[in-house]
Amino acid sequence: MWAGRGRDFSCGAQSTAVQQQPPRSMDEKPQIQLFVKASEDGETVGHCPFCQRLFMVLLLKGVPFTLTTVDVKRALHVLKDFAPGAQLPVLLYNGEPKTDTITIEEFLEDQLGPPMCPSLVPQYPVSSLAGNDIFHKFSAFIKNPVPAQDEALQRSLLRALLKLDEYLSAPLEHELAQNPHLRVSQRHFLDGDHLTLADCNLLPKLNIVQVVCQHYRRFGIPKDLQGVWRYLNSASETKEFKYTCPNSQEIIQAYRSVVRAPQ
Repeated sequence: MWAGRGRDFSCGAQSTAVQQQPPRSMDEKPQIQLFVKASEDGETVGHCPFCQRLFMVLLLKGVPFTLTTVDVKRALHVLKDFAPGAQLPVLLYNGEPKTDTITIEEFLEDQLGPPMCPSLVPQYPVSSLAGNDIFHKFSAFIKNPVPAQDEALQRSLLRALLKLDEYLSAPLEHELAQNPHLRVSQRHFLDGDHLTLADCNLLPKLNIVQVVCQHYRRFGIPKDLQGVWRYLNSASETKEFKYTCPNSQEIIQAYRSVVRAPQ
């Protein structure tokens, strides 16, 4: 089998998406197909934060779409007719291929905006920058081949996580407008109580950081970073994040070849 079975998502009873404002007429519904990396079994969703990012975006938009998992070891030829040489994820929108995660995200925001679909652009632009250095510092730490450098690289990652925690703990303007005496934010996500594009970008990466560091370095995200854990726990309760997450073993396996063996 070259690809996993395409699964349809809609706003109906079988959907994992939360229904938002529906398209204005049946004729206006675009035909959308998202191709993502398959897991080792060739069927379920595999490890790829960029694929998960767009999967989350489409679920949040609340439009019908088909998800197709592609076995990258045996089946990349499935893309040759419409996106030769492209890396996953790939989007087909009314038969037109779209590649590059950021480009696809911007295209979807342009095409699937109000009133047909909710806007996912953060209210506060700084929300899109929160945690933007965590994954880079995580990669340097987990792929480090020199044991003597581990401590410094771990501290660098911790500083990045602390910076995110500070952002998540600081009340936003609209929270202070409601309660000027609020000292610690109670919001669920980066920009407020609704998932935005900023969360679709950060959450898949943050999940990888927790899973991989805990498994290979016995070092997880510290529990005293209460803002970060409130954020992760809030995300785990949403269908858009929970349903799109690959199995933890998929993530662990994906890093097995790049993590230094224990000394």
